Amino acid sequence: MTTDPPPERLDPPHPADPGPSPSSPPARAGARAAFRRWRRTRPFWATVWTALGGFVIFFLPMAPLGKILQVGVGGIAGMAGGVVLMAMALLMLLLPGQRHTAGVIAVIAGVASFPLSNLGGLFIGMTLSVLGGSMAFSWLPEKPAKRSGRSLRRSRPAAGNPVPPASLGGASL
Repeated sequence: MTTDPPPERLDPPHPADPGPSPSSPPARAGARAAFRRWRRTRPFWATVWTALGGFVIFFLPMAPLGKILQVGVGGIAGMAGGVVLMAMALLMLLLPGQRHTAGVIAVIAGVASFPLSNLGGLFIGMTLSVLGGSMAFSWLPEKPAKRSGRSLRRSRPAAGNPVPPASLGGASL
């Protein structure tokens, strides 16, 4: 004779006790830790600065006519430079292996925005994009944690086996 487990209750949960919510502290802490791990695998802050610089350069030509310094082809070139900078920011974020290329293009587009787009987004957009591009170029991925235990280096020879003297040209030490 076998015994079955008691049937589960199908009653709805009590409204005073909703159970764990997605915004509870453990869930938020886990999400923040996961985001932090993801963020450290790519040039995140370089992306933020480059995108902000591109945003400023892109939207400044759309200001009211009395507030911009150039109208016409300069405004279109500024908007194109902003689009290029925002595209490079996405490239840095999504393909961190291409950070060198995207960083160099971001610096070039940021410097080119000075004569093309209202003094480089009134210097703000140019500064942010050059900062972000240079940060992307210099960013290195996080080194893997050192393994504890035996290293891969060869051990020293035993005391019974003498090491031959080092040779410098024809003389020995």
